[in-house]
Amino acid sequence: MVIIVETDLLGLEISKGELRRLTGFDPDEVFRPSIMRDQSKRLGFISNELMVAFALTLLIVAFIYIFLILPTIGTSIPLALTLLITVPIFVLFGRWFWRRKTCPKAVTVLLDEVDRYHTVIHSIHINDQLATSGNKTSHIHDREKVISALQLIREDLVRALKTERILRDNKELLANNQELFINNLSNLQALQVSQEASEYAQLLNQSLQIAIDVQAEIRKLQSQR
Repeated sequence: MVIIVETDLLGLEISKGELRRLTGFDPDEVFRPSIMRDQSKRLGFISNELMVAFALTLLIVAFIYIFLILPTIGTSIPLALTLLITVPIFVLFGRWFWRRKTCPKAVTVLLDEVDRYHTVIHSIHINDQLATSGNKTSHIHDREKVISALQLIREDLVRALKTERILRDNKELLANNQELFINNLSNLQALQVSQEASEYAQLLNQSLQIAIDVQAEIRKLQSQR
């Protein structure tokens, strides 16, 4: 079965590559409490962590055993087993601590907003599929306004991520980048839908809430100057 995606949705998604470029972090490597509340994401995150911990444990244990234990005390199975138990614990804790130390809270908050933004896009895609299969949908004008809102939110999300990165890397640059603090919230609030109870009205309300939350985060960043 071929899944048709409307062309106006194709440019809305913020890819992992773009997020990596904007933040300097791999989005899949950033620990966020929201991930642990989502079963599918939680399982994927934990599985990835366990695989990484297993691989690092083998390398660390092999290095310690071959280059430190064997030359000094010789073969020791109990000590090897102890290393296999304790090293992964230290690896997992070390990775968690390193993430908390190196990844700013603002990045985790904004990445959560990106996830919410992508959820709205996915909802529109599902509505489009229902419409093409013969189900009734909201007025096309409502859909177009939600798309317009998402385009504005995308700009704000990218702007917020750039702002955080500049603050983190070089605060002095802010004097020449005041446009990064401009947001599209007033334009978003000007958008209205024809049916307040429609599916697209609900999606627009979700989009407005994302915009408000992103603006709040931008203000927090601005207060750090």
